[in-house]
Amino acid sequence: MTGSPKPGDDRKVEVAVSRGASIMKELPLSDVYQLLEPGPVVLLTTQQNARPNVMTMSWHMMVDFAPPLVACVVSSADFSFAALLAEQECVIAIPAVELASTVVRVGNSSGRAVDKFKSLGLTPLPAESVSAPLVGECFANLECRVVDTGMVDKYDIFILEVVKAWIDPAQKQPRTIHHHGYGNFVVDGETIVLDSKMP
Repeated sequence: MTGSPKPGDDRKVEVAVSRGASIMKELPLSDVYQLLEPGPVVLLTTQQNARPNVMTMSWHMMVDFAPPLVACVVSSADFSFAALLAEQECVIAIPAVELASTVVRVGNSSGRAVDKFKSLGLTPLPAESVSAPLVGECFANLECRVVDTGMVDKYDIFILEVVKAWIDPAQKQPRTIHHHGYGNFVVDGETIVLDSKMP
């Protein structure tokens, strides 16, 4: 290693790979999320005081199979945070790539200032188990209840239980989008099938 950096030093450092096949360069820590963004990018809806809202969310992950549990980050700075904390329920709506530009516009606007369903042409549909609406244009909608807020104060992480799931059979083989930071997205591509003992 050359020029070992001090904490906070953003200089690039080259590290020789043990086999000599290539040279590694240090990546700024602020860019690590671009490698690990879990995706797919989804929409999260809430409703409070009869007012629906929708936000774009890409920081989420499965944490259990049955019942399905999902961990997600909803920043306390987001308009949706207060509704999610107060109402303890939401919908995770999964858009296909055809909605990509709308998904970005959802993320670039605030529900504090505008009704995003109306302004962006999204269709709120009634859910069965929660007050938050489904998104009619999405190929899947997951009705969720908050089951654990133990990490909200420190990390803005909510644990959600999916209590009802919906799929649109008219949307055949939908492809999702995955965020790589700074407006860059990757679209689902080729599927490969390998032997696996996992479900």
